[in-house]
Amino acid sequence: MWRSKKFIIAAVLAVTLLAGSIGGVVLAADNGDESEPATRLEIILDKVAAHYLELTGEELDTEALKSAFQQARDEIRAEALHNYLDKLVEDGVITQEEADEWSSWWASKPDTPIGFGLKSHGKFIGFCGPCFLIR
Repeated sequence: MWRSKKFIIAAVLAVTLLAGSIGGVVLAADNGDESEPATRLEIILDKVAAHYLELTGEELDTEALKSAFQQARDEIRAEALHNYLDKLVEDGVITQEEADEWSSWWASKPDTPIGFGLKSHGKFIGFCGPCFLIR
């Protein structure tokens, strides 16, 4: 009797594991669509441009608007970093020289994203991590 319970538990566990694996493979499958989805900012800017055209009758340059948003975002980030470093100096966590060194390092670093492919970019992230590691 006990052996049959062990067998049933093992069979249910195996079926569950198999179903989970198949589900993960199906979700991770690439649909072959290589086009990048529009970002939220692009969608918003397109809608803003359409409403602006409707209200004023003038065309709005979305590329210039994207550039302006990028510049504003960079300025806000720089100000936030400066405020954060000032707070660390004020609290005595780091010295002003260390804050200046860190700030100059941050300004001189390349603009490439820091990361090792851990963002999913629309791909399924399963139990073993990003699916591009499996391919």
